[in-house]
Amino acid sequence: MQIQNAPYFSVGLTGGIGCGKSTVADMFAARGASIVDTDQIAHSLTAANGAAMPALVAQFGADYADARGALDRTKMRNLVFSDAAAKAKLEGILHPRIRQATLAAAAEATGSYVIFAVPLLVESGGWVERVNRVLVIDCLESLQVSRVMARNGLSEEQVKAIMATQATRAMRLAAADDVIDNNGDLAALAPQIAQLHDLYLAFSKRMAGIGSQRL
Repeated sequence: MQIQNAPYFSVGLTGGIGCGKSTVADMFAARGASIVDTDQIAHSLTAANGAAMPALVAQFGADYADARGALDRTKMRNLVFSDAAAKAKLEGILHPRIRQATLAAAAEATGSYVIFAVPLLVESGGWVERVNRVLVIDCLESLQVSRVMARNGLSEEQVKAIMATQATRAMRLAAADDVIDNNGDLAALAPQIAQLHDLYLAFSKRMAGIGSQRL
């Protein structure tokens, strides 16, 4: 999937679990950015009657679908955490479909620029080269744990197990062109987003004149 040759300025937004990616994406959307959320695309593909469900059931069995016909995410999560081969099979089914849907959504975007919200942008490989800028939402790991425990009702051990499968905070920051500090509240986010929005608008206008490149 090559996005840098696309006729729009693109940002890859990422961050660890509990860092506030969705909140930040919503705030950019309110300023006129188009958001393409790969997590939402994955959920739609694995919902009841989702495009990926026939292949998933054929690969893993009907007991990996719930009563509605959607993917049993808890059961699948438990499987792929403990079985690398199963994880590879799952990704082999989902990733091509996610790429196709991502490109289709971006092609229809009408915003000032496009933000691709990709939770595993650093881990998945290739995304850094596909977008014009990488934006990392950053916070303390202790805050990640407390936020996810409160939001999802998971134990500290469960949250840390999820975090262990993701890139480290240092790895994400090393890949970043821009960083938003989300150790505070919404009021602290607003000026950071306003500043970056102005920067991305300027880059978008510049790119329209000089063509796609790393900005």
